[in-house]
Amino acid sequence: MKKLIREMDDNTVIKQPFWKRLGWLAMIWFGSVLALFAVASVFRLLMMAAGMRSH
Repeated sequence: MKKLIREMDDNTVIKQPFWKRLGWLAMIWFGSVLALFAVASVFRLLMMAAGMRSH
């Protein structure tokens, strides 16, 4: 498994700081939640337009 590293031209390896890796994780998670909300909202609008109601 490859570690989260950045390789420089002189073959020096620098590990990214924990806060930066955590930030990327949070951004990816938030983006996926936002995308799921958008898709669910579109489906809900389509079902309401077709006459489907919850009660």
